[in-house]
Amino acid sequence: MRANRLKSVMADGGTAVNAWLSIGSGYAAEGVAHQGFDSVTVDLQHGMIGFDTALTMFQAISTTDAVPLARVPDNDPAQIMRLLDAGAYGIICPMISTPDQAWAFARACRYPPRGNRSFGPSRGLLYGGPDYFGRADEEMLVMPMIETREAVECIDAIVAIDEIDMVYIGPNDMALAYGEQPGSVIDGPRTAQAIAHVLERTHAVGKTAGIFCPDGAGARARAEEGFDLVTPGNDFGNLTRALRAAVGLIRGEGAPAGEPSGGY
Repeated sequence: MRANRLKSVMADGGTAVNAWLSIGSGYAAEGVAHQGFDSVTVDLQHGMIGFDTALTMFQAISTTDAVPLARVPDNDPAQIMRLLDAGAYGIICPMISTPDQAWAFARACRYPPRGNRSFGPSRGLLYGGPDYFGRADEEMLVMPMIETREAVECIDAIVAIDEIDMVYIGPNDMALAYGEQPGSVIDGPRTAQAIAHVLERTHAVGKTAGIFCPDGAGARARAEEGFDLVTPGNDFGNLTRALRAAVGLIRGEGAPAGEPSGGY
């Protein structure tokens, strides 16, 4: 079976760089995947993407060595299993706040006896290889999003679940949970404390942590903090930022002030 390169990158002590796609386009996904990312996440929660388009995006990502991941809209086993069958090598699930929710999510990603994933890998066989069924549980990444106060309070119990591989922090929803401003370049004090706590407790049990970042500079800073996987913004935010800068340069207005609208 095709190995999950993300696991080896992080096992070797490297920081994985993950792209984030919110625009439903196989062409855009292919272009992004060719830019040297270790993984590419197709966002079905806040992105403008449905399952049929996500499938073509996985196929486009597969023209490169980048690992295809998906963020699901919610903790729905049927959706999770379908995206794994379509070739996703890892699932990010939003709003996981309790050990019970984390366990239910993890079980949807693993075949019996470790979980309750239904058999029918379809495109997973094409992408992963003919021995997919026997090795899928070893290669799939199960990544609950930690973005609520309850999740922070339950982090020890969540990361103690054997079937959880990595936590993925959503700093914007976490900021909202702590009464602070989402989308800020600098975390509010309560959000910063919560993020540091989650990172420390996750590493304490030998597991890895990823986080969404506003841009490349923010991702570099998170890597220096010790995060194992960083996402330097999403496609729409980076696209509009670059275009806005180009317009300003052409018009002699210099660098644009503030952030462009859109993205997250």
